[in-house]
Amino acid sequence: MAMPTGPTNPPNATVYIRNLEERIKPDALRIALTEIFSEYGTVIDLIAKTNLKARGQAFVVFDDTDAATRAIKEVQGFELFDKPMVLDYARTRSDATVLKDGDDAEFEAHKRRRLAEKERKQASEAAEAQKKLKRAAAATGAEPAARPAKASRGAGLKSSNPAGGAVVPEEYLPPNKILFLQNLPEDYDVDGLTAIFGRFEGFREVRLVPGRKGIAFVEYEAEAGAISAKESTAGMALGEEGKVIKVVYQRK
Repeated sequence: MAMPTGPTNPPNATVYIRNLEERIKPDALRIALTEIFSEYGTVIDLIAKTNLKARGQAFVVFDDTDAATRAIKEVQGFELFDKPMVLDYARTRSDATVLKDGDDAEFEAHKRRRLAEKERKQASEAAEAQKKLKRAAAATGAEPAARPAKASRGAGLKSSNPAGGAVVPEEYLPPNKILFLQNLPEDYDVDGLTAIFGRFEGFREVRLVPGRKGIAFVEYEAEAGAISAKESTAGMALGEEGKVIKVVYQRK
């Protein structure tokens, strides 16, 4: 494969590695990478991707940018398990770097940005997958499966299929300053939900839906508050029966 002429991302202390041998077990890969890259500086973190989509990739976090620069310059194209490594600076700072250089507030803001970017990417991928399915159905002349008819929606609920476009699953909706809560215990009112969701930054209000039990909306001043609330409360069990609530972003 053609080797890149040099890094394409701005310098920082994290090295991004791709084209790693996917069949090597993660523990063995971490040991090999640590042995190689510790020659160029202090390695404070090393992440070897294990999920199917991200296999063959890793991140090595140094304690300073100079070490990362030396590693990229000297290890670029080095063969590990018979495959040449392709190196660049990571696009964003790692959690370990932010923890080392910043305070708790900066780290929390960094995590929110990272989570928001991840969810935007998932939403984009889900929408693209839906489009591909529709194009494939059109190419074969098959009609896409009809969506089941839905009951009339309560106030504040939006259509899940605007203008007949591709429907993004709720789990992959992009960040929004409004959260949609589902599977709530019937005895939870505005005050009960405010006690839970009001502790997050920029909380505005809880809105129940007249005539609809078990659902509610929570609004924040900005996406950052909603992201923190969703991350902290999704899967939370409430009520005497321990009902597990579902927390997603409102569909825009």
